Amino acid sequence: MGNHNREGILYAIAAYSTWGILPIYWKLIGDVTAHEVLANRIFWSFWFMVLLLVFSKKMPLLLTSLKQFQKQPKLFLALTAASVLVSANWFLFIWAVNADKVVESSLGYYINPLVSIILGVLFLKESLSKIQVCSFFLALIGVLILTISYGKFPWVSFGLAFSFGVYGLVKKMISVDSSIGLALETLVIMPVAFIYLSIHMFNGSSALFSGSFKTDAMLIASGAVTAIPLLFFAKGVQKIPLYLMGFIQYIAPTMMLFLGVFLYGEPFGATRIVAFAFIWSALALVTLSSVNWKQLRGIHRGKAA
Repeated sequence: MGNHNREGILYAIAAYSTWGILPIYWKLIGDVTAHEVLANRIFWSFWFMVLLLVFSKKMPLLLTSLKQFQKQPKLFLALTAASVLVSANWFLFIWAVNADKVVESSLGYYINPLVSIILGVLFLKESLSKIQVCSFFLALIGVLILTISYGKFPWVSFGLAFSFGVYGLVKKMISVDSSIGLALETLVIMPVAFIYLSIHMFNGSSALFSGSFKTDAMLIASGAVTAIPLLFFAKGVQKIPLYLMGFIQYIAPTMMLFLGVFLYGEPFGATRIVAFAFIWSALALVTLSSVNWKQLRGIHRGKAA
């Protein structure tokens, strides 16, 4: 394996591992409401990205992108939609973790690739292969089993999967550098976060700067915690094939699942194991079907030579 690929794999693993342990981070500030955590996450993410862009000398690129979005209303609407969707995804995940729904959250990120396939069929007129159709029905069986075992529809899982899936769909319309994209998305929603934080500051109900150094530090650091794995992901996806990224992406929900079951003691009985087995089988089929085996064999032959 070349240094280029090895470096890409390390970046990808770092990104998904960071996302995988995020439940621990949000649990540590579980006494702060999900709304306030989200507002801080948006506010500090923006300023972290501004600092990063200043140091990487990309601020002119940010300003150029801003002018471009101002001239093209459709792009601005897409950017606003992306901001709202990613904020909704962040809020739901933070809330779910502190409502003891880490296992249900992990399911959301397991089924996200399948949701993306469905969205591609509905909105991009993409066609499904026989393997993808089979995968869809396997996943559907798993979800039905979970719905019966929960006694209700796993809306947290689907809320996370669909908000992130539609976010990815909207992002296809916005072709900008990942760091510029995150800065723009947080900029759009940042005024709302700033107003929310200001109101709570003035009426004395804010958790930020209320006397707990740990809480203050973790709320401010939530900006870096948000941005760094996204930057790792952007580096990784540039250096390794997409099929490899397809395998690595399951690190995050698997880590979340283990945290939910073994660290936080969430129930994971035989029924849920069977349901997850159907979903894992669906994911295995989709991931393996996305591999270009001819190209892969060619790469290995080239290395052997």
